[in-house]
Amino acid sequence: MKKYFILSFIVLFTIKANAQDGVHQSSKGVVFQLLSHFTGDRLKVNDVVTFQMTQKTEKDSILSRALNQAQIQPTGDLMDIFPLLTLKDSVLIKVPTDSIFKTNEQQRPSFFPKGSKLLVIIKIIKVQSLNEAIAERDKAIAEEKVLITKYQAEEAANTDKYIADHKLLLKTTLSGLKYKITKPSVKRRPLAGDTVLVNYTGRTLDGKVFDSSIAADGTKAGLQKPVDMYQPYQVVVGHGEVIPGWDEGLLLLNEGSKAIFLIPSKLGYAEKGAGDMIKPFSTLLFDIELVKVKPGKHAPAKKTTAASTPLKKPVAKKPPLKKPAVPAKKS
Repeated sequence: MKKYFILSFIVLFTIKANAQDGVHQSSKGVVFQLLSHFTGDRLKVNDVVTFQMTQKTEKDSILSRALNQAQIQPTGDLMDIFPLLTLKDSVLIKVPTDSIFKTNEQQRPSFFPKGSKLLVIIKIIKVQSLNEAIAERDKAIAEEKVLITKYQAEEAANTDKYIADHKLLLKTTLSGLKYKITKPSVKRRPLAGDTVLVNYTGRTLDGKVFDSSIAADGTKAGLQKPVDMYQPYQVVVGHGEVIPGWDEGLLLLNEGSKAIFLIPSKLGYAEKGAGDMIKPFSTLLFDIELVKVKPGKHAPAKKTTAASTPLKKPVAKKPPLKKPAVPAKKS
């Protein structure tokens, strides 16, 4: 305890000795200013700290603001400042931009001229032990799983009702994609890596069109889309450029064929949704036409050669049964 008190006293003395107009310098040379200071225990190594970080220019333009969490370590960025703070403290750190762009001057933005500083404001929001932080995280994960299960069940019920109400006969893949080929074709079927051109109209299950490549459908739905944007959508299929439901479904079609895709949220936009029209956990309905397939480069299939084919072990033939010798007649 006595040693801790002496170390604390030295730290406090160093801060006060270097203070000029509230500006301090840490033992590692980081210049900072306490904007607000509260009484209480100082942060310590292994504490898990939740803090708000705001980055600004010297002209007070905010570049970013985010809530962060970190475990205090003996070394690392900001780690020599955290142990000087307490819960609810705010601190301003001035970082010379010349040091940031020392090795990549070409990336220096115009709002950071030479000699300028990046202002970083940190406010301590929460302090926890490692065990407390882990317990809180595990509880949040468990609660999230319960909610996801609930929303997925509601989504499945809504999808089943839609299928029943519209008397749809659909096939279902192992992943959960539901589809129906409404216009078959015997032309080329794409492989992963091929480029395809697709016409489509996407709807939510309540009938609202959220996107289309077809001018008539888009105009009727009132989409705010430039006329020149109404053309077949081009995508390299099977490469993750589109939602998983599309990547899987397009590989089931042939050039010239049309289909209906009913894509569950887990193969679409999941719990995040997309924009204002696609809510979280939304099953999406697509009218799809595979207009054209442009073959990509594919590795040639390996040819089976005699050398690569394992030889079958010859089956030993059983010797023919000998005819029993006829005993010689006695004379």
